[in-house]
Amino acid sequence: MIEYTEGIYTFYVYILTNKNRTVLYTGVTNNLKLRLQQHESKLNPNSFTARYNSHFLIHYEKFTWIQLAIEREKDIKNLSREKKLHLIKEANPNLEFWNYHFK
Repeated sequence: MIEYTEGIYTFYVYILTNKNRTVLYTGVTNNLKLRLQQHESKLNPNSFTARYNSHFLIHYEKFTWIQLAIEREKDIKNLSREKKLHLIKEANPNLEFWNYHFK
């Protein structure tokens, strides 16, 4: 996990997967707990995460500046699947689901 400590707000860049860990979705939010609930409830039934049942958290990074979070989200989205998996496995080697951290 990468964490910047300056600033007063909290933003998260996160990666979700489906039950079989075959899909990766990267997003950014200021309320990870709420955003995970929205993904799980399929708030937008036509969204990528709803269509592919991707609501299992396997990676997140915490920021205090939205600009850094957005930049990091873009960087991660541009990585190959192999590089994303390497990033995820640095902190979560077994690709465990971390949703319970935010319930």
